[in-house]
Amino acid sequence: MPHTQDTFIAMLTARQLPALHSWRAIPALLAYRLGPGPHLYRADNAALPRGGLMVVGDEGFDGLGRTAPVCQEIVRECHARGFSGAVLDFDSRLPPQEQVAAQLDEQFNARGWSLFVPEKYGHCAAHARVMVSSALSGGSLIRRLEEAGERFGAGRVVLALEKTAEDFFLPSPTGSGQPLSSEQLEALMARLSPSVFFSGDLCARYFTYMSRDSGAHFVLFDDGDTLRRKVEVAGRAGVHTFLLPWGELGRYAVQLGIPRNPAPAGRTW
Repeated sequence: MPHTQDTFIAMLTARQLPALHSWRAIPALLAYRLGPGPHLYRADNAALPRGGLMVVGDEGFDGLGRTAPVCQEIVRECHARGFSGAVLDFDSRLPPQEQVAAQLDEQFNARGWSLFVPEKYGHCAAHARVMVSSALSGGSLIRRLEEAGERFGAGRVVLALEKTAEDFFLPSPTGSGQPLSSEQLEALMARLSPSVFFSGDLCARYFTYMSRDSGAHFVLFDDGDTLRRKVEVAGRAGVHTFLLPWGELGRYAVQLGIPRNPAPAGRTW
């Protein structure tokens, strides 16, 4: 059962926002990116509502320039749009991005706003919530979250839910597999009709198969049930905040335990 203190944050575009109105989740708008300069750029031209969180990506950022001005731009945009915080959705890790995270951490904390940063930025943003991915290829999810709690403080850890599917060669020295799309996974399972098992440690399903050309394979994948179990395991580790890509995972809202929103549809976001 969902915990009464669970908080769900849905990353989505402005155009996807109507689909969220029925659910009690905080919208995080995929509408911004850190670009050359560095400056804050709009990711699309859709009209933006007020409230929720802003998501800042880093696609196209060259790592050059002073960071103080772009931090001021982000703070001004939060004021203008009534955002209560920001998610730094940074894939790369460059010194200027660490500076942005550190500066925003101080500025947001002083204003009572929330800042969410990837795990690799947790060390430079002492007040921020730290996003830990739900995707694992080894070890134990509960231990992973417990260790993150020991490093950053249990109250700072957020589970970033991802629906993944990967095909690993065995043995897998790197721990990384070939990503599979939903269509590729379905086609592979239709061709092989494999026996599928569940890993309690990883909270994921898996099967193995042999290829005449490439030998032994191990396929690890998620579905609505495994994502629900990851939410439950996170709760046992003291983690009660979850971030999810709404366009991909919104169909699992009931399974994830996201409450229905009793508020009227005439809200501002």
